Amino acid sequence: MKIFPAVDILNGRCVQLVQGKRESATIYGDPLSCATRWINEGATALHIVNLDGAFGRSSGNAALITDLIRKTGVEIELGGGIRSIEDARHWLETGVDRVIISTLATQDPACIRTLAKEFGSNRVMPGVDAKGGQIAVHGWQETAGDYLDWAVRFEKLGAGSLLYTNVDVEGLQQGVRFGPVKRLIDRVGIPVVVAGGVSSGSDVAGLRDAGAYGAILGSALYSGKIALKDALEECR
Repeated sequence: MKIFPAVDILNGRCVQLVQGKRESATIYGDPLSCATRWINEGATALHIVNLDGAFGRSSGNAALITDLIRKTGVEIELGGGIRSIEDARHWLETGVDRVIISTLATQDPACIRTLAKEFGSNRVMPGVDAKGGQIAVHGWQETAGDYLDWAVRFEKLGAGSLLYTNVDVEGLQQGVRFGPVKRLIDRVGIPVVVAGGVSSGSDVAGLRDAGAYGAILGSALYSGKIALKDALEECR
């Protein structure tokens, strides 16, 4: 299993939010410095989110993120504010390994097939953000149907992997809810990266044993509740 330290960017700074709420932001400094720290500690992949894009400014942080992609040289999955096929193309051509499309994937599911044909399935990662068992869209403010049904549909359309986030526990540092994770992994045949609640070595081990392809470390990593080296060790 692979560990993806999160580098969430808001107003040009690396931050962590609680439950996706902008007003809850804790600032951790320069995004490139944070990314470099995790790489120096052993990370081989990063999970980057353009929060300004998620909040409606799709061009926010574009130059900064482009610079980060070019200077880190590690595997990168990127999400946040990708609202069109053109947005996705831009980032894929810039050099990210995978784009995460969430609201766009539910509004225009055919975009998955289009991007998969153009760039390859392995570079297209729909987001399955679940809130009370329903897929959450538009900054997690609305729901649009059963998360498992959407996951199966995304796979059939050509997605190469899925990002599952349990919104109900995201940012709370209170552990992973494994039931919904296992149901998703059992339902689809493509890799699933899991976010939301990963706060301890036992969380990482549980995801590894459940068959997750990867785990995203966010708030618990930045607060020091879990050390990157311990998470990487659990993966081995």
